[in-house]
Amino acid sequence: MKKKSVVILGLVAAMAASSVMAGCGNKGTDNGTSAAAEGGSSESLPSGEITVCSREDGSGTRGAFIELFGVEEKDASGQKVDNTTASAEVTNSTAVMMQTVAGNENAIGYISLGSLDDSIKAVAIDGVKPSAEGVKDGSYKVARPFNIVYKEGSLNEVAQDFIKYIMSQEGQKVVEDNGYVSQGSEGSYSASGLTGTLTVGGSSSVTPVMEKLAEAYQGLNTGVKVSVQESDSTTGVTSASQGVVDIGMASRDLKDEEKTEVTSKTIAMDGIAVVVNKANALSDLTSDQVKSIYVGETTTWDELAK
Repeated sequence: MKKKSVVILGLVAAMAASSVMAGCGNKGTDNGTSAAAEGGSSESLPSGEITVCSREDGSGTRGAFIELFGVEEKDASGQKVDNTTASAEVTNSTAVMMQTVAGNENAIGYISLGSLDDSIKAVAIDGVKPSAEGVKDGSYKVARPFNIVYKEGSLNEVAQDFIKYIMSQEGQKVVEDNGYVSQGSEGSYSASGLTGTLTVGGSSSVTPVMEKLAEAYQGLNTGVKVSVQESDSTTGVTSASQGVVDIGMASRDLKDEEKTEVTSKTIAMDGIAVVVNKANALSDLTSDQVKSIYVGETTTWDELAK
């Protein structure tokens, strides 16, 4: 009888302990939920080092980005110096940049706003979300031109007609339909009936909209074949000046030394979107924070959560 009493008491004690443990577990869950709610997006930031992703030297997007965010500064002799951190992962096209950021939760990068898709996430800069409307009304400051470049007086008839189409009402509608900001049209376009070939080459940021423009133009002028070749802005300018391509593409303004070789014409304005992995809860950065990340002063996500 005594033995039976001990067993019963043991069972009661075990049940009580189980009940206490369950209560503690529930309490912990409640606290965890509250902490997550109170902590907000900062608790969902990646931990550890920031993987800084940059474009290659010669990229118009890189050139515009480092200028707009102050990553490029003049040294004591007055020469412009790109202070992008040496630890940055260099990508050689818009597509590779997007793939790199999409595959790394700790990554941050920058791309043409018009190329943005749902594989990655753009963050607001100084409280303003990147959008074509923001570029157009000036509220989103991180913007640059999309230019075509060519040697004055060397354009053949087909090249001249293609530029006429790009700047027409019809061409600028293609620009706007693809998420870029029109610079205004130079009138309506009528099919020319010309035949021949045309080569356009340069910036990987300008390439997507140029391919759409070429497709629409060829639909109106079935005797013309337009080849669009992707590289970077500097290659586009150099190729146009050397006659390697009929028309170059650059996602930046011409440098002083380039202006003596080629002429540029702005076909659209585009924003530069600062992008992170979709799993990253970060939604907003200041311009100073972006600069700090890219010059290597801010190196961990924890520093941004403070």
